[in-house]
Amino acid sequence: MMKHNAQKLNAEKTAILIVDLQNDFLDPNGAYGKAGQTSPEIAALPEKLLPLLNLVRKKGGWIVSTQFTLVPGKAGEPFIAFHLKKLRPFLKKGDFAPASWGNSLVDKLQPADITVEKVAYSAFYQTRMEFALSRAGINTLFVCGIVTNGGVASTVRDAHVRDFHTITLEDGCAAFSPETHHVAIKSLSTVGEVMSIAQAMKLFEAV
Repeated sequence: MMKHNAQKLNAEKTAILIVDLQNDFLDPNGAYGKAGQTSPEIAALPEKLLPLLNLVRKKGGWIVSTQFTLVPGKAGEPFIAFHLKKLRPFLKKGDFAPASWGNSLVDKLQPADITVEKVAYSAFYQTRMEFALSRAGINTLFVCGIVTNGGVASTVRDAHVRDFHTITLEDGCAAFSPETHHVAIKSLSTVGEVMSIAQAMKLFEAV
């Protein structure tokens, strides 16, 4: 695990990038909740992340939220990728719709300073993410959210190749199985830094 130099952390140029912690994924009344698609590790994330987000806000850092979105077409029927429809056949019209309750960041972690809709795993693929981060002057990203092997991994890798200083929060991410999560974290440790929420809080407390 690589170490971060606390003296180099500039809170005003740093963001917590939250990947897909949305009502349709986490809330019992959301699309995944109604279908019984969850895990204890995923459900626990908002409570674990909240102290860090509050500290980052206090220190002048940024909260950036990515929202997985199913773009509606004719009659509101969503465009769903073939692989996703096969994997999650319960997805239907209205799920993850733009500006909907299900599409929104969970209440516990609100508000976000920047919100970016995304249509694929990576928060950088065909989105305004890079534009928004550049305009905000953000060059360091602490990435958290779901799922570790999907949206988180793709976003971390895309941030890395765009020269953002990227840190994955190991216990701030989760997948549908602990084994899948651990394999993904091990892989991401070769791309950028990996640290715990507690370690990240120590860095911000030192600012």
